[in-house]
Amino acid sequence: MIREHFEVGQTAVTIVSDRMYIKIAKDAIFDARAQIERKIAEDPFFRTTYDPYPASQNDGYVIKRMCGASSAAGVGPMAAVAGAIAEHAVRAMADAGCAHAIVDNGGDIAMITDRDVCIGMYADVSGERLSLRVPPTHRIIGICSSSATIGPSVSFGRTEISTVISDNVTLADACATALGNLIKGCDDMEAPLEEVCSIDGITGCLAYCGGMLAMCGDVPELVRSDMDDNIITKIMF
Repeated sequence: MIREHFEVGQTAVTIVSDRMYIKIAKDAIFDARAQIERKIAEDPFFRTTYDPYPASQNDGYVIKRMCGASSAAGVGPMAAVAGAIAEHAVRAMADAGCAHAIVDNGGDIAMITDRDVCIGMYADVSGERLSLRVPPTHRIIGICSSSATIGPSVSFGRTEISTVISDNVTLADACATALGNLIKGCDDMEAPLEEVCSIDGITGCLAYCGGMLAMCGDVPELVRSDMDDNIITKIMF
């Protein structure tokens, strides 16, 4: 099992898997990016809109996934871009027979696991670092996060971290953005969490804001962790 950092354009991912599946993941990332770049060249509005966006008949699989997630979450399709790319990579790996694969695309994570995995939260919760302990999944799941204070993502809310879990990684990414947008005050997280958790396909979600942590639905166990910031996926080159 190896961990490899990989960058192309604005995509920076960390891939964890057996070495034989790394190239499959990279090829899938190139394919996903090609679909997205072609769509933007044909229709620049696809890249800039913050509103739900319908897919056209001739769109590729990745674009249709992004548009479907956009519609369900009430956000623009590019809110789902990182999750869509990560999901496309892990799906290709799983189709090739891989039983344990993690692709972290800047905090939007697609994974299929045959063992316990701890996913670190890049936020100090009450002075501690916490992780989500994910049991073996044997299917692809997504754990995607958005933040108003960390990283380059656009958020209209106030959370330090908003995280959504779903078997649809692309949808999890779009809904993480939606959840972050909805939380305007740290003392009013319950309604936004319940709203996002009620979206068809969402398993659970959580948010951390102003020293308060709130959860809704089925969220993996939270455990204390000594996370190494040096392995956080970010643009390096």
